Amino acid sequence: MNKIKYTVKPKNPSAHILSVEMRVEPNHSEPVRLTLPAWIPGSYMIRDFARNIVTLKAFDDDLVLNSEKTDKQTWRIHHHNKAFTVSYEIYAWELSVRAAHLDQSHCFFNGTSVFLAVQGREHDPVEVNIQLPDGPVYSRWKVATGLKRDLMTDVFKPGLYRADNYQQLIDCPVEMGEFDHQQFDSHGITHYLVFTGKHFGDVERVTRDIKVLCDHHLDLFEVKPDIEEYWFMTYITDDGYGGLEHPNSTALICSRFDLPNPNYPQKMSDGYKTFLGLCSHEYFHTWNVKRIKPAEFIPYALDQESYTRQLWAYEGFTSYYDDLSLARTGLIDAEGYLDLLSKTFSRVYRGKGRLKQSVAESSFDAWTKFYKQDESAPNNIVSYYTKGSMIALCVDLMIREQTNHQKSLDDVMRLLWNTHGLTGVGTNEEDFLSAVELICPGQVKDFLKEAIYSTEDLPLETLLQKVGVEMTFRRPVNVNDLSGVKENVDYAPSLGILTKSEATGVTITHVLDDSAAQLAGMAAKDQLLALDGLKVSSGNLQTLLEHIPRNKTVTATLFRED
Repeated sequence: MNKIKYTVKPKNPSAHILSVEMRVEPNHSEPVRLTLPAWIPGSYMIRDFARNIVTLKAFDDDLVLNSEKTDKQTWRIHHHNKAFTVSYEIYAWELSVRAAHLDQSHCFFNGTSVFLAVQGREHDPVEVNIQLPDGPVYSRWKVATGLKRDLMTDVFKPGLYRADNYQQLIDCPVEMGEFDHQQFDSHGITHYLVFTGKHFGDVERVTRDIKVLCDHHLDLFEVKPDIEEYWFMTYITDDGYGGLEHPNSTALICSRFDLPNPNYPQKMSDGYKTFLGLCSHEYFHTWNVKRIKPAEFIPYALDQESYTRQLWAYEGFTSYYDDLSLARTGLIDAEGYLDLLSKTFSRVYRGKGRLKQSVAESSFDAWTKFYKQDESAPNNIVSYYTKGSMIALCVDLMIREQTNHQKSLDDVMRLLWNTHGLTGVGTNEEDFLSAVELICPGQVKDFLKEAIYSTEDLPLETLLQKVGVEMTFRRPVNVNDLSGVKENVDYAPSLGILTKSEATGVTITHVLDDSAAQLAGMAAKDQLLALDGLKVSSGNLQTLLEHIPRNKTVTATLFRED
């Protein structure tokens, strides 16, 4: 079978231009159709990556071929029934884990942004020649990717890489630059950690801690995935956060101050805790969504939305295990874990969207609502990440209670791994219910079904109490709370707004339903300048609220549209 061959090179880092050539040997005389994905698996929003293709031409030998664009992401190449080359350039200037970013310091790209597919030949093997930019300053650049290396290509070196098919090609992001790197082995898998960007972090500590997490996840599922290497590729900025999972790698963005400070080798900062949780989350996805996956994703339909009602399980259950694993491995203590739980609960309970949208609906509407949130989001939608993790906690506690702690959600995940992950059979909603029923026959399945499809609040307080954890709310004060205030209740004064800082005050980004702010007429995009005649900033707003006497009416000073 003829391979499809690509050559990719950062052509002009200053202009953020990637150059790609692909060599195609047609297997019929009909025109060849080339297409680029409209979205990337794991990020459920149409991205239209083809908009960044600047130029495209096709030729065989020295003869230019007729190429015509047939829709926003597809080209038709009229050839002479012999091998031809397609040459195109990509504008790469999106600093995210989803697309492509190139400058004089590094190059990162996902294959969904770079590699055109030959329609009808997505199962053909491919070869990629990864080249460095021209110039002596770039000769020190290294290459990190989960793509298979050719026998003549050493680790971290440019050269030939291979993939079994187009899906594998686009699911192995590439990082190029002068990065720091570490490595360790776990269960026979070599793990590489790559850090791109200026930082002061103790990467040896990061390596030790991530190894502990990887050991834990591999032990949990008992059977390792079909990989020989795994890559953590982290781009470090002043203030960033994000991750995207792949079968044998993950692309991450973090703040340089999230990495552990070598001056305080024992300190577990909030930022480092967040970073470890992110690494845990993306590594757990190696099983849960990259191999155990919805039937709707087999195969991925990358030219259009691919709807599923199951993201509550794939993102929500993964979100449950990411922080739980930090506690199980001793990276954080019980108090630290309960603090993380309380923050998750607060994100869900502070908005009334949980009473209007189920997690199944949230999953289905990810394309149009969760990934396109506006100022009304807390009032109208619920996150399948956060509420999904709360559902996982409830299911785990119920299974443990009803089996006298002989079984847990771990057994459900292992069952799904054996019946779906190892077999490649996609799941539907009923498969999760059936797995729970097999592990713990009785009421848990009925609870899970109700939790997935209803908007009722979860019985967290009761379930946590059974394991010795008391759950209480710090209730916000608004106009409905002014009568019957109890001194023994821990109140947190609140206007019911979310804000972002401005030079002259704060801008309101969200106004929560039935809050004091909403009832007083405030709206998203209003600029709040003063409260009770005192200048407001992001740093003093909550302090001001806590010092204003209860039951006192105050005046807010705002600008709306100037």
